[in-house]
Amino acid sequence: MKDNKQHADENLKCEDCCERRRCCCDSQGGHEVLATQTCQCKFKHRTENERKTMINRLRRIEGQVRGLEKMVENDAYCTDIVTQVSAVQAALNAFSKQLLANHIQTCVIQDIRDGKDDVVDDLIHTIHKLMK
Repeated sequence: MKDNKQHADENLKCEDCCERRRCCCDSQGGHEVLATQTCQCKFKHRTENERKTMINRLRRIEGQVRGLEKMVENDAYCTDIVTQVSAVQAALNAFSKQLLANHIQTCVIQDIRDGKDDVVDDLIHTIHKLMK
């Protein structure tokens, strides 16, 4: 049951974010908010430049992964493949570090300013996952 329930971000109503993008609360892409619930959708609204930079970086990494596939198809020497795997991992790590830094500088700081101290626990959990 969709409702005009106010979204956690007071500028949006739940159906505004949930219909534009897949909701993090529901893998089916829809989201129902009961009158007694607050939507738990979390989205980062990025600038066009920020989005473009991230996508370009991911596409370069994707190209590196495709290069690995070709190396295997062409029977490249094992250590050469391992070296390229290491380069892909380093690129993903660099992407993750930049994304996490941006998250802290924007989302985390804003949530703390808004009195949402539980964001610190979420950040700790995220860092633990990153350091596996």
